[in-house]
Amino acid sequence: MPIDFHDPNNRWTYTTREADPTWSAFIRANADVSNKRVADIGCGGGIYTKALFQMGASHVMGVDFSEEMLKAAANNCKDIPNAAFLKGDAYQTNLPANEVDIVLERALIHHLNDLEACFKEAHRIMKAGGVLIIQDRTPDDGLLPGDEHHLRGYFFERFPGLKGKEITRRHDSGQVQHALESAGFRLVHTARLWETRREYKNQEELAADLLRRTGRSILHELNDEELQELVSFIARKLETTPPPIVEKDAWTVWLATKQA
Repeated sequence: MPIDFHDPNNRWTYTTREADPTWSAFIRANADVSNKRVADIGCGGGIYTKALFQMGASHVMGVDFSEEMLKAAANNCKDIPNAAFLKGDAYQTNLPANEVDIVLERALIHHLNDLEACFKEAHRIMKAGGVLIIQDRTPDDGLLPGDEHHLRGYFFERFPGLKGKEITRRHDSGQVQHALESAGFRLVHTARLWETRREYKNQEELAADLLRRTGRSILHELNDEELQELVSFIARKLETTPPPIVEKDAWTVWLATKQA
């Protein structure tokens, strides 16, 4: 079954890691967040809300449709005075119009059917000249082969039936660009980002993370027995890989601006 973001048992699944420097470096190279007001739409457990403050944002508003995720995000960012969290969704954030400089929508749009409505809401809350950062996987990103870094590829090698679920929930780059332009944005840049997800000290640490399904919604499509089979499969694939195991994910990032 798909992940239930409203289940208290899943509250902490998106709080257990820090944003990697590879991500922060990419954002810094493409958008200046220093002293900016930022909206983190679909903030989950606040991992990237926190990272945006560490990069110099003056204020970040995290928005999520799940009260459980918002509780986790508030706890994750409890030491950040200018973090605020608000219940809303990608189509109705409940944020005021024309107030934020940057909108981040990371790992969000694959949960949505109406991209144009999502981007129109981002356009509404953003100041003229503001930047929209979208980060998600295209079908091509999601189905890259598995290797010692791209562990996600092994999910689909072991369970090919997951490929259909992965493809149907992903948008290709052309769809994203068309929706952005229809919503009034100008696409500035599209890039693939290899973001380091986590470094594991050994196979046991990796196995424990996989078995918890930590931050991996696709693994909620597997039952516990299938998940154990997957963990064993990945262990065999990595049996000659020396520690640490450095896991990386392939993403596509679209950067667009609201016209003045």
